[in-house]
Amino acid sequence: MLTIKDEYELAKFSSQTKIEVMRMMSNLGVGHLGGALSITDLLSVLYNRRMKIDPNNPTWGERDWLVVSKGHAGPAVYAALALKGYFPKHELLTLNQPRTNLPSHCDRNKTVGIDMTTGSLGQGASLAAGVALAYKMKDKPNNVYLVLGDGECNEGQVWEMAMFAAQFKLDNLIAFIDNNRLQLDGPLHEVMDIGDVAAKFRDFGWIAQDIDGHNFEEIDTAINNALQNKAGKPNMIVLNSVKGHGWSAAENKTSSHSMSLTKEHFEDARAEINEKMRQLLGDEFDERDYC
Repeated sequence: MLTIKDEYELAKFSSQTKIEVMRMMSNLGVGHLGGALSITDLLSVLYNRRMKIDPNNPTWGERDWLVVSKGHAGPAVYAALALKGYFPKHELLTLNQPRTNLPSHCDRNKTVGIDMTTGSLGQGASLAAGVALAYKMKDKPNNVYLVLGDGECNEGQVWEMAMFAAQFKLDNLIAFIDNNRLQLDGPLHEVMDIGDVAAKFRDFGWIAQDIDGHNFEEIDTAINNALQNKAGKPNMIVLNSVKGHGWSAAENKTSSHSMSLTKEHFEDARAEINEKMRQLLGDEFDERDYC
């Protein structure tokens, strides 16, 4: 169970990640904001509590792997990596600029701390399962974490991976679906409804949990449950989330999938995030932590 201090630290990291995402995208003038903001709470738990990592040794052989198949969320991962010290924060402002090491989708050949290159949606799912199988075959204890989008689950490749992971008993694979119920063309139930996606994965032979994607306690507990699973079944955690979470102007809006952003937008979002953290932390709030 998380302590109050744990909750505060996770909220602080998530809020700082959101601010850096907004800073990057407003500097560029455009970005896939909604799906980046909706996973910062998950990233906070993974990078601060659950993944075995070493920022001073990014290729450490004993590390856990993170594969973000929903590639539009790459900037959220970059922000988390910079905050953990994988590379200097000032490099974040090079997002999608010429000769950048921070392209739109994650690229392991360019960015320190990225474990797997992901491109067309669905492909990261297969890659993560392949890595998990390799670790199984080598009898290694490494876990592989996979982040999928709910719209991405319209891809048939995701369901081929679901069968594959169950067939090969990949209980070292822990996957998440960012279930914010919106994709590029609108609400999922209008474009291509995935229904009860947790039930679908159970039918495919997975252990599936359905949780609040912005509740740190639920996220941490669900991951712990998955880590305790040695029953030969892969793990799915469905994160019921809010697209654009943290900035009211973007929340639950299809338009936040990809939107134009200005420096004024950044300041508005930062002020809103600061106020939420001020209310949460009270006397412990320090605005310098959220500049």
